[in-house]
Amino acid sequence: MASSPCGNTNFDSGLEIKTRSVEQTLIPLVSQITTLINHKDKPNKSERTLAAIHRVGQAVSVAVGRFVAVGEAIASENQELKDEMGQACFEARRAGDAIAQLTDAGSPLPSQSEGCGTVFNDRTGMVKAARLLLSSVTKVLVLADRIVIKQIITSRNKVLVTLDHLERVSTFQEFVQIFSQFGNEMVEFAHLTGDRQNDLKDEKKKARMAAARAVLEKCTMMLLTASKTCLRHPDCESARINKDAVFQRMRCALEQVIEIVTEARSCGENKMLPASIYNGIKDFKSNVECLRENLYTLSPQSMGGQLEALVERTEDFTDSAYTSHEQRQAILGLCQLARQDTQQLVHAWVEAQSVHAKEATEGMEVAILKTCQSLNDLRRELHKVAVCRTTDLLKVHGEHLPLRALKAAGAEGNLEAVAEYSRTLTEQKEQLVETCRLLCHVSGTEPLEITCIHAEETFHVIGPQIISAAQTLALHPSSKIAKENLEVFCEAWESQLCDMALLLREINDVFEGRREKRSYLSLPRAGVSFSHSHPHEYSNHQMEQSSMAKLGLELRLLSSDVDTEVEKWEEQEHDIVRQSQSLASMAYNMYLFTRGEGLLKTTLDLFHQAEVLSEEGVQLCSSFRTFSTQLVDEEKSVVMTEMEKVVAFCQQLQMGGKTPVQGKTATFQKVDSSIQATRGILTVVLYLLPFCNKLNKKYKSERSSLGSPQDWRERQDASTPVKEEGALHNKNSNGFGVKCLEQHIAGLNILESK
Repeated sequence: MASSPCGNTNFDSGLEIKTRSVEQTLIPLVSQITTLINHKDKPNKSERTLAAIHRVGQAVSVAVGRFVAVGEAIASENQELKDEMGQACFEARRAGDAIAQLTDAGSPLPSQSEGCGTVFNDRTGMVKAARLLLSSVTKVLVLADRIVIKQIITSRNKVLVTLDHLERVSTFQEFVQIFSQFGNEMVEFAHLTGDRQNDLKDEKKKARMAAARAVLEKCTMMLLTASKTCLRHPDCESARINKDAVFQRMRCALEQVIEIVTEARSCGENKMLPASIYNGIKDFKSNVECLRENLYTLSPQSMGGQLEALVERTEDFTDSAYTSHEQRQAILGLCQLARQDTQQLVHAWVEAQSVHAKEATEGMEVAILKTCQSLNDLRRELHKVAVCRTTDLLKVHGEHLPLRALKAAGAEGNLEAVAEYSRTLTEQKEQLVETCRLLCHVSGTEPLEITCIHAEETFHVIGPQIISAAQTLALHPSSKIAKENLEVFCEAWESQLCDMALLLREINDVFEGRREKRSYLSLPRAGVSFSHSHPHEYSNHQMEQSSMAKLGLELRLLSSDVDTEVEKWEEQEHDIVRQSQSLASMAYNMYLFTRGEGLLKTTLDLFHQAEVLSEEGVQLCSSFRTFSTQLVDEEKSVVMTEMEKVVAFCQQLQMGGKTPVQGKTATFQKVDSSIQATRGILTVVLYLLPFCNKLNKKYKSERSSLGSPQDWRERQDASTPVKEEGALHNKNSNGFGVKCLEQHIAGLNILESK
């Protein structure tokens, strides 16, 4: 909110709004002030118009008065902001009173016959009052936002103090007590930072916050088991190394959160994002295309240097031991083509400058098009290489063979085998780290670049932690806690692989221009609690959450695959397509629930969504049954067999929805069962979609002679149930921390402009 409604002049150049909530809170006020000012441009005003102006002005004054009262109350509770907040509140009240006075013609209001010059006659005064009001109200909101930041810092400080105590405990009893306190403090910190992440306007900061909070989410469980292992085996060096690494990573993540919310500039913040090839190509193409407008802003030598710097970055691809010979040659060939096209462009450019041309010549235009095309081809090839590499790695690592081998070797106390499989895991880690770097080059957006860097750092850190946990187990093969600790680190590795699969899909979506990046990697804010009276209860809870997260990720991948398959259908209005899309959308909502995000806020919401999904599944089965009437016996048998599986899963969802549950364990089991059944439905649908699409194309020519699709669709039983709409609607939630301020300023929405 940098400008007033009166023009583009800044009403307070020292204020910058960084959160959506403050921005959205100001919108109704700006709207009403604009209404008042614009009325001056209408010379003839009816009595009704004058009355409307009067009401709007008085309502603004009253709303600002309530708003200021809340601001003053906040100031009295926060001494460090008392003077600034008091001054801003004083200015806001004064401006509100001025607006009320300028729109008040006395009581009663004079009629048009008596003249309207006394109502809103001072335009200069109104503009001045409006600017002062917007500036002061914005300042109050920004100052209130500082209190939210202060709350996050205070919460972080409490977590750090307790973290220090946890690191120094020497008895299990002491650890139990302090960890319970730590859990409560982490809950508070998770909620505060989650709200802040959702409220940030800067997408890069959002991505960095999500990455830091993902580290805290995973490290909290690691901290529990690593600490318990150290307490059980205090003389074990590998256990100590394992534990120290967790505490260090947690402190770094906490510090990163504070850097983001306070905009501090630490050593880590000063380090710029690595130069990606995508951005390099984008900037180079921009400079090339700018030559159409101005031939003299750049020099031909700088253009050549910029291209060479870009080509140098492709060495991350060509120098990799995992890049095939064919891929390497293709990249080198496209780099050489880009050089040749750029040289031709520079030659045509120099010729145009020599004759003092004012715009690009025809020869330059051709060279510009060829250069941009060669760069597009290079980008496409690099994207293909990075995506293929990632896909292949995810397939190979999906079996988790080194992890299984490490667990088995550790449980047997076989240190030699642990060392051997540790080398295998280290090699996989290096492959994954390098692949994340390649994905970063082609990610397409800065938030996705940040997520790639987070994935790279996670693999780099967790790999050695798994090895140290396996070494501890091998030294103490009968230790249950050492075994549990290794399991936790292996699950973190598997979880990061799932996140990497999602990241790959997002990068593909951006490359193909299908959709905006969805946010993920954030701590669950709803339905997840760290506050347990005992670490064993916390451990069980985290195991449940880990299981739920895996199921949720499977739903996310399946729903994305279903979306991809339905896009291949030529008849996008086909009932099968429409209903499959609906199922995928509801399944995605359920995935978001497992992360504490999205439309489903409670388990009741989830169970209701599952019932709606089952009804939609029944409707889809009806559509499949109708579709099968045109098929030969063998084809029809396949469709009907798979359709019966969907019916069974739908019945499971419906029966589960009607079964009441009590207690955390029973509720978790019901949630787990609902998501499992939904996964089963999507799996079958994902099989049927390409199968039926192929048959649909096959019979398309026959349909033209047999009649329209409606003809054979009408063969179905007339008693087909009617679809019921049951989708949940989104309710916007504001992430602004000072709720009372938000509520009072939102009262400005009721003002009506006439």
